[in-house]
Amino acid sequence: MINETFREVLRNEGVVSIVSWGRGEANVVNTWNSYIVVTDNGRLLIPAAGMTSTEADLEVNDKVKLTLGSKNVQGLFGMGTGFRVDGKAKLVSEGAEYEMMQKKYPFQRKMLEITPELVKQTV
Repeated sequence: MINETFREVLRNEGVVSIVSWGRGEANVVNTWNSYIVVTDNGRLLIPAAGMTSTEADLEVNDKVKLTLGSKNVQGLFGMGTGFRVDGKAKLVSEGAEYEMMQKKYPFQRKMLEITPELVKQTV
């Protein structure tokens, strides 16, 4: 699901938008491409410094949507590409992956773990 173009986008800085929703309106938080770690089995690990509204949403609904991109990566029609990711998420505060992310991003409060169900290149 995670292909080389997606990985190339992560190697180029850009904004990532993460959308969650619980009982009310959708909530959007942002992070950076460079903060995303892809595991060997294709999960996305993201440091969460705040994300308290996201955390409340995930208690009700574990689905999230992400968008990310870079103008520096060849896309479907020219330079610049982006992706949409739909998946299930949880916030983690212990374990080996959490500890690895804590060393890399000491500002994290918890780690957002996303299991993609759909990864689609959009441009």
